[in-house]
Amino acid sequence: NGVKIFSNSGNLGDSRSIITHPYTTTHSRIKDFFKKKSGVDHLLVRLSIGLENTDDLIADLKQAFERKEKAT
Repeated sequence: NGVKIFSNSGNLGDSRSIITHPYTTTHSRIKDFFKKKSGVDHLLVRLSIGLENTDDLIADLKQAFERKEKAT
């Protein structure tokens, strides 16, 4: 939730970078047994990289992780 450049969306077909939580979006209707078997758990996030500058995307992820660490 702390990212600024990445869009938090279930739509993976975009030119913008997207971050998704497959467990609750793309795989939400799949039974837990099959999610686990395919490696999809509640900790997994998917990054779909778009056309933004790579350094900006890395900095965005770093600031989000740092914000999360400070909050805990």
